[in-house]
Amino acid sequence: MAQTPIKIIVVGAGPAGLLLGILLSKQGISVTLIDGADGLDNRPRATHYGPPAVHELHRAGVAEDVLAAGFTPNKMCWRKLDGTYLTGLDNDVIKNNPDRVACLPLDQLGHILAKHLARQPTAEVKWAHKVTGLGQDDGKAWVAVSTPAGDVRMEADYIVGCDGANSQIRRSLHGDLNFPGKTWEQQIVATNVYYPGFDAHGYEDANFIIHPEHWHMASRITKDGMWRVSYGEKGGFTHDELRARQPMKFAKMLPGNPQPEEYKLANFSPYRVHQRLAEKMRVGRFLLAADAAHLCNPFGGLGLTGGIVDVGGLSDCLYGIWSGQAGPEILDVYDTVRRAKYTDMIDPISSENLERMTHDADTILEPGRDAFLTLCLRAEKDVEFAKTMALGINELQYDFTQHYTSKK
Repeated sequence: MAQTPIKIIVVGAGPAGLLLGILLSKQGISVTLIDGADGLDNRPRATHYGPPAVHELHRAGVAEDVLAAGFTPNKMCWRKLDGTYLTGLDNDVIKNNPDRVACLPLDQLGHILAKHLARQPTAEVKWAHKVTGLGQDDGKAWVAVSTPAGDVRMEADYIVGCDGANSQIRRSLHGDLNFPGKTWEQQIVATNVYYPGFDAHGYEDANFIIHPEHWHMASRITKDGMWRVSYGEKGGFTHDELRARQPMKFAKMLPGNPQPEEYKLANFSPYRVHQRLAEKMRVGRFLLAADAAHLCNPFGGLGLTGGIVDVGGLSDCLYGIWSGQAGPEILDVYDTVRRAKYTDMIDPISSENLERMTHDADTILEPGRDAFLTLCLRAEKDVEFAKTMALGINELQYDFTQHYTSKK
């Protein structure tokens, strides 16, 4: 089939938008990324990429650089507040799988992706370009954009919103307050910290501590010894109150009960967490992906991994249209499938991950209390079953090329 020249605009030059730009431009598709910021986001944010996300990084040709800058974590486990080990999953059972879990702070991924995108002759990034409105007709879509040189209108065949949780594209399509779902009552405080006590007390690469009040996650996130500690707080505290409580929380939570002089706090970021899904991920010539389309709490990395898998699937759909192997209706399949993956997998599993951490650790391994941890206990004795569990997240994937109506 003949190629159908198309132009894509991606709103949002964060990791999701950059990755989509790479996947499309490497096929020769013309892509313009626009972002209201002045440059890349340097906040560390998320860190872990599950196997289906690593698969997409390989497809984009960036996985080698990601693994060189980051690392492949081994075991994740669940513990009591006093550090007592309960059960865990060892990613080393899939050590020969090229798509095994990878770890790298998201800001570092963004810089790697930007370098790769800059090598593509059919891609460009325009910073300080803020979307103020949008529209479409039978032949094209457009965004009104405020730029340092004045207001402009930018047109394309398709426009993709990869502009994050506060997506202007989603709000313009569905309404400012229309993002169905819920906000968790608890607040999350994400910190980056250097503390040798984790290694001294035998902590694994990822540790989920179960406790009704002091529940938290402690994960190694860099090669030089930085750890991410994310913990829960009751709603209602101000930023300053949360900051004042941090030394007390660390003394209660971390192994060895350290005082501030025993660790180096590199980052402190309180935020609210949400479970939300846009009504549609396709509205005519506009598409949504990653955080612009759906949100979940961070425990388990399903939000980041799910967003990257969105991008990979959408790139296949748009490539199918560009190459003449699919019609625009494949974008309806994208909308249906990706929303179902959120509803059936990302939302319930990520919700269970958070709720599990607030339980009573003394009783959680009793028969019938927690089905997932019961499976983890089985996996510790059955290597083949452990492999199955480690790769279960691949259910997030979907092959959109099966909907191509013809082959090149």
